Amino acid sequence: MKIKIQNWILVFAWAGFIFFLSHQPDLKSDLPQTAEFLFGKMAHFLEYIILTFLLIRVLKNYNISKKKILFLAIILSVLYAFSDEYHQSFIPGREPSFNDITIDTLGVLLTAWLNKRKMIE
Repeated sequence: MKIKIQNWILVFAWAGFIFFLSHQPDLKSDLPQTAEFLFGKMAHFLEYIILTFLLIRVLKNYNISKKKILFLAIILSVLYAFSDEYHQSFIPGREPSFNDITIDTLGVLLTAWLNKRKMIE
């Protein structure tokens, strides 16, 4: 039971970190525009790789099939990506981006695929 709680805390802490970053009015840096663009997209990709990994890890503590675990992790992560972009629509200087949701989803799907192939556990 203690492991379940710790794993859920990690999921919510990571989701909170994503929320915190999305709540920042300006995440611009002194990097050149191309580097900043690439860094931002990689950040999205990695944020959702980690979120999906954490969700898979926590869901493995329940008596459900691996197929359902992966399905739930994918659905929850992608829904969070949509909610995150919606959240940004209320932040001055930020705007929602379907491209970001696509990049987030690619990170989600890569993590699920790697887990299914037992390349990460």
